[in-house]
Amino acid sequence: MPLPPGPFVRCRWSAAVLVLRLVVGFFTCTAGSEYAATAALPAAFSDRLPHFLVEPEDKYIVKNKPVTLTCRSTPATQIYFKCNGEWVHQDDHYIEHSVDPATGLPVMWVTIDITRQQVEKIFGLDEYWCQCVAWSTTGTQKSQKAYIRIAYLRKNFEEEPQSKEVALDQEVSLRCHPPEGVPPAEVEWQRNEDLVDPTSDPNFVITPDHNLVIKAARLADTGNYTCVAKNIVARRKSNSATVLVFVNGGWSTWTTWSSCSAVCGRGWQKRSRSCTNPTPLNGGTSCEGQNVQKSACVATCPVDGGWSEWSKWSACGADCSMWRSRECTQPSPGTGGKDCQGLDLQSLNCTSEQCPQTVRGAEDVALYVGMVAVALCLTLLLIVVVLVYRRKKEGLDADVADSSILTTGFQPMGIKPSKPENSHLLTIQPDLTTTTTSYQGTLRSRHDATAKFSMTNGPLLDPLPNGSHTLHNGKLNPDPAEFVSRFSTQSYFKTLPRDVANTSYGTFNFLGGRLTIPNTGISLLIPPEAIPRGKIYEIYLTVQRKEDLRLPLAGCQTLLSPVVSCGPPGVVLSRPVILSMDHCFDACLDNWAVRLKKQNYEGTWEDVLLMGEELVSEPFYCQLEAETCRLFSEQLGTFAVVGESLHMGAAKRLRLVLFSDAYCSTLEYNIRVYCMDDTQDVFKEVMQMERQLGGRLIDEPHVLLFKDSYHNLRLSIHDMPQAHWRSKLLAGYQEIPFYHIWNGSQRYLHCTFTLERLSLSTCELTCQLCVWQVEGEGQSFSLDFNIAKDTRAVDSEFLVMDSNATALAGPSAFQIPYLIRQKICSSLDAPCPNGADWRMLAQRLKLERHMSFFASKASPTSGILDLWEAQHFHSGNINQLAAVMADIGKQEAMIFLVSDGDC
Repeated sequence: MPLPPGPFVRCRWSAAVLVLRLVVGFFTCTAGSEYAATAALPAAFSDRLPHFLVEPEDKYIVKNKPVTLTCRSTPATQIYFKCNGEWVHQDDHYIEHSVDPATGLPVMWVTIDITRQQVEKIFGLDEYWCQCVAWSTTGTQKSQKAYIRIAYLRKNFEEEPQSKEVALDQEVSLRCHPPEGVPPAEVEWQRNEDLVDPTSDPNFVITPDHNLVIKAARLADTGNYTCVAKNIVARRKSNSATVLVFVNGGWSTWTTWSSCSAVCGRGWQKRSRSCTNPTPLNGGTSCEGQNVQKSACVATCPVDGGWSEWSKWSACGADCSMWRSRECTQPSPGTGGKDCQGLDLQSLNCTSEQCPQTVRGAEDVALYVGMVAVALCLTLLLIVVVLVYRRKKEGLDADVADSSILTTGFQPMGIKPSKPENSHLLTIQPDLTTTTTSYQGTLRSRHDATAKFSMTNGPLLDPLPNGSHTLHNGKLNPDPAEFVSRFSTQSYFKTLPRDVANTSYGTFNFLGGRLTIPNTGISLLIPPEAIPRGKIYEIYLTVQRKEDLRLPLAGCQTLLSPVVSCGPPGVVLSRPVILSMDHCFDACLDNWAVRLKKQNYEGTWEDVLLMGEELVSEPFYCQLEAETCRLFSEQLGTFAVVGESLHMGAAKRLRLVLFSDAYCSTLEYNIRVYCMDDTQDVFKEVMQMERQLGGRLIDEPHVLLFKDSYHNLRLSIHDMPQAHWRSKLLAGYQEIPFYHIWNGSQRYLHCTFTLERLSLSTCELTCQLCVWQVEGEGQSFSLDFNIAKDTRAVDSEFLVMDSNATALAGPSAFQIPYLIRQKICSSLDAPCPNGADWRMLAQRLKLERHMSFFASKASPTSGILDLWEAQHFHSGNINQLAAVMADIGKQEAMIFLVSDGDC
C-alpha cells in the first residue's frame, strides 16, 4: 500500500526501550547513524486512541518462501507485533514514520517477516498467529489476529470419478472429492483436456461439493472426464473417467408389402424393417424381433383371351369377296392376361352371279400359278432331304473310330435276363481283351477345324497349338502354367486368378466329362450331348479368392459359398451342366432368402435365381442339399450363393479349427483358433497356410451354428495347471465382432492364445478351450497333449487328398456307360401307365421335388442320371442304382451288376 504524501523518516530501533516524553510532546528515534527526529502531537488529538489504517491479514507460506505482515496506525507513537502471545524482537521490525499532512498526526507503518521455521516450531500444537499493538498518548489498541499457515496440497484424491455407460438423454453424475490441502483446493472439470464451462453449456452443472452433473447425456458428451484440483501450491489431476453414451437400436416403420411371389395361385409376400430408428451405437442393444415378415397371398390368375367361333361367310360382294369375323370373348382377357393373337376378320375372293368381273381366263391363270408353286416346293424339299442324309451319314465325331470307347471298362457278370423278349437290351458286345481304357487321338473334327468354338455371345478362344490334344485313359495332362498364361491373354480372362493349384481345365467334345478342384468340394459335370456334336470346347473351373474378387453385399446379406468361375462364358450348350459347390448355412429356406448371383460381362453382379422359387423356364435351377448346392446351368460364368436372413433363427455353419506350433523351443507357446465358413475350399486354404507356417492340428475340427442375433463370438481358455502354465491374455476372453463374421468379407478369422510355461522342461499341456456365441450355441475343446513329442506338421490326417484326376473326358468321367445310359433313357422317358417310368426313378432317388424341372427337359431321365452322377462320382455304388432299376421293373438294371474285377 503506498504511503501517504508528506515527509517521513525511516529508522531501525536500536534500544530495547523507547523513552516516551509525554509532557514535551515529541519522540526521539535513534538510527544506525544516530539520526534523531521528533514530532509533536497537535493538542487537539492528544487525547485520541490510535486506530489502525491497515491490519495484518492471514497469510500462507508457500514452500520455503517467508511471508510479510503489515500494520499501519495513527495517531501512534509506538507500534509492535506480538506473535503467539510473545513480543517480536524489535530488531525484526521494519518501521516507517510519516506525518499526516492534513491532521499533523504521526503515522507509523511496521512490517515483519515470518519464516516457515518459525511456524513449524509450534505446528501441531496451535495455529501460528500475529497481532499488531499500537500506543498513543492516551492508550493502546490491538489489531485483529493474522493467522500464518503452511500451504500444501496432497497428491491423492479422496474420491475420483468413475467410468460410466449411460443411455442417451440419461442424467450422469461424476463424483470428485479433491485431495486435502491448505488452502482448500478449488475444483474444475475437463473433458478430453478441454475445460468444462457450465456458464457456456447449461447442460453441465458443478455442485458445491465439486461433483459434475450432466443433465441429459448427448452423443457429443462421450469422452474422458478429469477432475482438476488446484490451490496456491500445486495442481492435481484425477484419473480420467470415460463416459460412453450409447444408443439402443429402434425399429424403423415396416415397408409396404411386396407383390405376391406367385403370378397365379398361392404364393407369399413380405415386408421388412431395419434397426435404424435409431441405429445402435456405442454398444447399445440391437432391436429385438424379426426384421422380415412373410405372409401368404393368393394371386388372381391372369386370363388369356380366346377366340369365339368364326361367323358364317357373308354373301359374295360386288368386289368379288366375302367376309367372316370372330370375337375375343371365349374367354375375354382379364387380370393382365394376353389378348387374342391373330385376325378377327377374314376375307376371301369369290365368284358368283353377283361378280360380273369374273371370267374363265382368271381361273386358268390361278391354276397355272399354283402348279408352279407346288413344283418349287418339291424341289426345295428334295434339296433338304439330300443335305440331311449326307449329314447323318457323317454320323458321330470322325475321330471316334469305334464304339469300344463307349463300352470299355464295362463287363457283364453273365446274369441272363428273366424275360427273353427283352434280350435285345444285352446285345452290346464288350471287348473282353481290353482291361484299361486307352483312347488316343485328336478330339478335333476333321471336317470343320475352324468350328471348334462356335459361340454366339462370347469371345472366341484362339485355336489350340499343334491342332490336337490327346487323351490317355480319359485324363487330360496339358501344362498348367501354359493353360493359365494362354487364357489370361484373352480380354475376358485377364481378371482370372493365376492360382494353378485351385484351377482345373480340360478339352471336351459331345461325350462330356468332368472338372474337379481337389479338396474343395467344387466340380463341374459336363453331361453327354451338352456340347454340340462337331464342337470342342476348352473349359476351365477355378475358385476366386476374396482379394481377387469382391462381392457387393447389402443389408443383412452374407456370402454362403465360394465364388466359383467356369468358362469360357458364352459357349453354346445343348443341355445344362451341373456345378457343385459347398455352402455354409443350415439349408432351411424358411429362415433364409437364398439367391444365386452371377457376374455379367460388365463385371456387375445380378440375381439370377431365388432358391425355392425356381422356374423351369429359366436357364438356372438348383438342387439344395445339406452341405452342397448343385446348380443346373445352361450358361458358364462366375457364380456365388448369397443369403439374407429372414429372422434371428437363421444360422451359418462355422468350422472351428485349432493349430499350434509344431516346434517350440521358448517359454511361449501359441494356440491359434480359426473360425471359418464350413466349406472345404476355406479349410483347404487354411491348411495350406498352416503348412507353410509349420503349424499342426491339435484336435479335430468342430462345427458351430452362428445365428443372426447380432451377438459376438467369444473365445476363452480355462483349467490350465497354474503351477506350470499361465495365459498372457490380459482379459478373461477374446471376442470377434458379429459383423466381421456375418458380412463374409473374410471367410476365415483367427485368434491367438499366447501361453507361457514356467519351465522349459514342462511339455504336458491340459486345458479347456471354449468358443461360443453370446446368448447362443458354443463348442469346447478338451486339450491334453505333449508339445515336444508330437511334432508332426500339417499333413493329410485331416485333409483327405483327392487322388482322382482334376479333368476327365469321355466315358471315364461317368459311372454309367454311354450306350447303356442311352438305352435307359429311351426306356424310361416314355410315359408308362403303371408309373414305371422316369417319375418313379425320381421318387426312388428322393428327387420328387424337382419333377417339374425334369419334365420340362426333352429327356427327363437324362437329367436325373446327370444329377446322380454329380452326387455319387466318388461314393456312388452303381449296383445300388441297379437295384432301384430292378424295383421299377426295368430289366436294364441287370447290366449294372458288374464286379470290381471285371471293371
